[in-house]
Order: sequence, then structure tokens, then C-alpha cells
Amino acid sequence: MSAKDAPPPLPEPLLVEVADSHTHMDLQSGTVEEALVKAAAVGVTTVVQVGCDVKGSQWAAETAAAHENVHAAVALHPNEAPRIVLGDPDGWSRQGARQGGGDSALDDALNEIDRLAALPHVLGVGETGLDFFRTGPEGIAAQERSFRAHIEIAKRHGKTLVIHDREAHADVLRVLDEEGAPERTVFHCYSGDAAMAEICAAKGYYMSFAGNVTFKNAQPLRDALAIAPLELVLVETDAPFLTPAPFRGRPNAPYLIPVTVRAMAEVRGIGENELAGAIAVNTARAFDY
Repeated sequence: MSAKDAPPPLPEPLLVEVADSHTHMDLQSGTVEEALVKAAAVGVTTVVQVGCDVKGSQWAAETAAAHENVHAAVALHPNEAPRIVLGDPDGWSRQGARQGGGDSALDDALNEIDRLAALPHVLGVGETGLDFFRTGPEGIAAQERSFRAHIEIAKRHGKTLVIHDREAHADVLRVLDEEGAPERTVFHCYSGDAAMAEICAAKGYYMSFAGNVTFKNAQPLRDALAIAPLELVLVETDAPFLTPAPFRGRPNAPYLIPVTVRAMAEVRGIGENELAGAIAVNTARAFDY
């Protein structure tokens, strides 16, 4: 195993326990039990396992049912909806589409997400939203239809809505306004600037910051974090992606949350214990557990 592929070392434990509000343990190496033990060793005692397609959402629900400190969110990722409708086994891309299953196939997938969302150990509907980075013009209608359906599912079941927003800020906010956002809405891996953070704050949307807040080129994210109301701030890994500096490029996992928490506390100008305490309260409120 090369140094780049090697897992980063365990950070110094947090003294105040926190939650990883968004992770993908099904995409990480090792077992769920191993991931949870490593996370708990550094003060990360709760994780939200997020599904991105039907199979992943089923796995998330099963994993949450089997582990008291794992909660599930279920959804079709924004890039999954065009893949289902238009056909692209690698996810929708600008290169065009293969023959897909059409709207009926998307309806079938959404019906399964609806069924899973009713389960008691499923606390969130997401990650859903819009992604204009990977989706070409032909896929936008399917994305938006799926997004609106997920909003309805979240509201009907009283579950938290978990937003994926990539290069689609204005349209995500527009759809939320048009449909009416659920009582609890989380912008996962917050990617907006300070001006958007003010909009989210006014609407009571939670903003969850990932390891990319530590990247050198991420000053707009740090500016947003600096002005976001403390009671609306969450932390996440989005593991195995977005590993925080100085381990960028190596595998991410829930146990690396303390690295991001410490960087966030520095941006906020407060102690890590104060920030961790706020995050713990906020995450429990955001996902109603």
C-alpha cells in the first residue's frame, strides 16, 4: 500500500462527543464495526449513513437498524435520476445517454425510497437536490422531478431533507421555495459562499461543513462558516471523499472528524470543545434523534 492509499493516523480525540452528519461507509474499506470503533475512539459516537441509489439506501436502512449509533438517510442522488431515466451506468455525464428505463423506472425507484423513508431508523431523505457539474442539459428535468419528489417524501414522513447542491445554488433554493422546505433541511457539504449562508440562515437551513473547508482554495467556504449562525452548523466527512488537509487525497472516514472540527473552531475563533458541543446539539436537533 502506497503512502497515498494508506489511511491517515487517528487524530487526538475530541473531549466532547460529536456526530458525523454525512458518511458513506458502504464505499469505505473495512467493516462497519471497525469504522465505528475507530470513530468512537476519537469522540465521534454517531454517524448518519447516506444512500445514493436504491441499493445503497437499502443498505443504509439495514445498517442503521443493526447499529444503535448509526442513523440512515435514503435517496436517489441527483446524478442517479438521469441515469435511471436516460440510461448511463456510470452516472449521467455530458457525453450523452444510453437507453434508459424512462419515467416509470424513476417512479419505481422513488416508490422504494418512499417505503424506506417510512422506517423508524431512517431519519433523513437525501442526498437529493441538483448537480449541474456532472449533468448535461438533457438530464436536468429528471433531476428536478426527482428532487421535488424527495421533498414531498420528506415532508410526508416528517423526515429531515438532506441536500446535495453542486453548482446549482440558485435553482436548489428556487425549488425549495416553490415546494416548501421540510421543517428540518440540511445542506450537506455546504458549497455556497457567505451571501448564500445568509439566505440559508434566514430560512433556518442547517449547513454541514466537510473536510474541504480546510483546503487552501476554500476561502469562500471559510467565509460562509464564519458568518453562519452557530446553532445551524454541522460537521461531516462525506467519506471516503473530501479528506481534510493535511491528508487530502488519502481515504477519508468518520474518525477524521476531529481534524475538521479543529479547523472549523479556528475559523470561528472559539474553542474546539465549544464548537463540538454546539455541533452535537445541532445534529441531534437536525435529525430529530
